[in-house]
Amino acid sequence: MAKTGITPTRMVLNQLKARRRTAVRGHKLLKDKRDELMRQFMDIIRQNRALRIRVEEGLTRAFASMQVASSIMSPAMLEQSLLYPRQSASLDMKFRNIMSVNAPLYTFSTKSNDPSEIYPYGFAQTSGELDDALGQLSEVFADMLQLAQVEKTMQLLAEEIEKTRRRVNALEYVMIPELDENIKYISMKLEENENATKVRLLKVKEMVLEGAHDFK
Repeated sequence: MAKTGITPTRMVLNQLKARRRTAVRGHKLLKDKRDELMRQFMDIIRQNRALRIRVEEGLTRAFASMQVASSIMSPAMLEQSLLYPRQSASLDMKFRNIMSVNAPLYTFSTKSNDPSEIYPYGFAQTSGELDDALGQLSEVFADMLQLAQVEKTMQLLAEEIEKTRRRVNALEYVMIPELDENIKYISMKLEENENATKVRLLKVKEMVLEGAHDFK
């Protein structure tokens, strides 16, 4: 609906037309951004699905081996074997920009590159199933970290998509139609004023002609 409080002048009309051109350009850019965000989001969903399957399968194997180890070893021996870990890891986080979204990039490094450091015990008094469980957990750790990265990226992208969608809708259904209504209102008022001016000029001309005729 047009704002009745606006001044129907040619200058205001030109300003509104310029604002409408800017709004239309912004609407197109935001729609393109929304579409690209959706494409990226769908790619991330596929990565998430594949990673989740790998992580769940890896954890299932590790827990199964740990359960077998728990049934073979005494609780005290199992606790003592895992009490003092020899390996440690440090986590580093950077960011990458995806359509103005700062998505996290997680990387980790271990204190030692020796793969045997994941076993904090001697092999003489422990079961092979415990070795299998720790090995499987070590292998799945990288996938778990990547899964956390992917799920955080999904959350951030979803928030940005919703924000962009609201802006697109505000331009498409509120701002641009309102500008159109105001432009139409001012154009009609200007046309009415021009017609009224023409009518006045014609009347003045008629009066001048009548006066000249009477003068003769």
